[in-house]
Amino acid sequence: MNTDACTGDGSRNVPRDPEGGVEDSEVLIVGAGPAGLMLANILGMYGRTVTVLEAMDQLIDYPRGVGLDDESFRTIQTVGLVDTVRPHTNPQHIMRLVNGAGKVILVNNPQTDEFGWERKHGFIQPEVDKALYEGLARFDHVQVHFGHRVEDVIEDGESVTAIALVAGPDGEVEERRFRGRYLVGCEGGKSPTRKRLGVSFEGESPSTRWLVVDVNNDPLGTPNVFLGADPKRPYVSIGLPHAVRRWEFMLHDGETEDQVTDPAYVNELLANHVPNPSDLDFIRARVFTHHGRVASNFRKGRQLIAGDAAHLMPVWMGQGWNSGMRDATNLGWKLAAVLAGQTDDELLDTYTTERKDHAKAMVDLSLTFGKFIKVTNPIAATARDAASSVLNLLPQVKRYFADMRFKPMPRYTQGVLVDPTTQASGTATAGLTSKLIPVLTANSKVSPVGVQFPQPRVHTRLASNVLLDDAIGNWWSVIVWGNSPKDVLPQSSLDKLDALGARLVAVVPETQRAWAEQYMDPDVLVLGDHTGRVKKWFDDRPTPLVFLRPDRFVAGACLTQHAPTTLDAILRAMAFTGQPADSIPSLGVTRTRVSI
Repeated sequence: MNTDACTGDGSRNVPRDPEGGVEDSEVLIVGAGPAGLMLANILGMYGRTVTVLEAMDQLIDYPRGVGLDDESFRTIQTVGLVDTVRPHTNPQHIMRLVNGAGKVILVNNPQTDEFGWERKHGFIQPEVDKALYEGLARFDHVQVHFGHRVEDVIEDGESVTAIALVAGPDGEVEERRFRGRYLVGCEGGKSPTRKRLGVSFEGESPSTRWLVVDVNNDPLGTPNVFLGADPKRPYVSIGLPHAVRRWEFMLHDGETEDQVTDPAYVNELLANHVPNPSDLDFIRARVFTHHGRVASNFRKGRQLIAGDAAHLMPVWMGQGWNSGMRDATNLGWKLAAVLAGQTDDELLDTYTTERKDHAKAMVDLSLTFGKFIKVTNPIAATARDAASSVLNLLPQVKRYFADMRFKPMPRYTQGVLVDPTTQASGTATAGLTSKLIPVLTANSKVSPVGVQFPQPRVHTRLASNVLLDDAIGNWWSVIVWGNSPKDVLPQSSLDKLDALGARLVAVVPETQRAWAEQYMDPDVLVLGDHTGRVKKWFDDRPTPLVFLRPDRFVAGACLTQHAPTTLDAILRAMAFTGQPADSIPSLGVTRTRVSI
């Protein structure tokens, strides 16, 4: 792939159908935004052929999103781009909500690193998006074409063909056709793909407008975020990497876009923030409106949508960019499994099932948070501030906001899951209800199925203090505490796991690692829990055996004697065909087909 300067066509030679002039790949991605670029990296990692079609001539080069969370960083880690993304972030991005007098109402400063990374980062989106784009240069089987506007899509029972218009060197318009087995629209909120699917886009667009102002050479230097709940004019002030500062000001009715983007008016808005606004090095000043919408379905036939095409997030929780990453993380491994012949096409229906509810929850939370900040009635603002002061006196309330516990973590209740109590396929309740004594006496009755597994650091035979995901690889895993999966699973289950391509993992206290490496089967990866964090997780839950999906969500968790039934239910939930995982090159192992 041409990664010269993220400009121009960026095309490379690809196979053409000699009769129709159609260029073939397995997946067509429309839109080189963050969701599309991450999805292309995930599919490239799994060896799938991908063509990305972008209408613009280059990547967007101005800041948009400013918040990157730990879940997204875990996905960036999975595709091997941490080293190129990390320099464009500032970890532990603290948010302070202040009233009109500058008094702190609440602080959001989560300290947890449950998923291996700081919970919140500020970031420079153009640089991170560019890192995702340049990461595609690793894959000869991934193509990116800039200046290709998809005008129409033709779908049949076996494939989908995108018809793109391209401007030639002399200004003439050329038509090019690209064919794939699936097409994913990642073209933003006005997504033509979503409109072609005919799905609704439900939600609201608040009438308030905002002026966003980005400057270089940050004149304040404070590295964090202030949300100004000032009834006279709510505002946001954000310290970003590379000495960039962002302000956002809520606009009043009657203020026109031409008026508020005039340099003199911008300087007037900034007068209470910096001594001399006219000396600032401006990047841009732009008016935007918040939207909160979610598509009714993320898939129809061979076409799917992701990112802003599937849901639009108000900016308050910084979840627009991150929600696109979650989409790519969920969809990427499923497309790879379908294309490898491991599962039937119906697996892709679980993409909507699993992602839609959480996307809506994030939209609803962001809208609610925005209403709390945007209060302009002085009496209502005084009441809000007084209530906040009282609540801040309660330690548990203070921790609730500081640790970001109000943010709904994804929990899938339907999809590629198995209920830990009933072993029902395709569904999982949030609680453990078994009457067995290990469940009755457990610290937690909350089911770990349908949520992300934590990512502590572990020791291996070859490396010390590595993150869990780097140790276990990027596909399915079976993790057993204190024992070898080969010693607790029957051969029939081991054969199915082998066909699936699952990694067999035993986690033991670091004190036992040398013993386990000597006596356990060499096909089992032994991890030493030197921090005690894995032990704590298993100690709280009566589920010593965990089936971990490629996206790091728990598909099943159970007592070892329930493992064969749980595994079979997982395979049914994902419509597993028994086809071995040989065509997923990142696994690099030859396996045998099994009967399911």
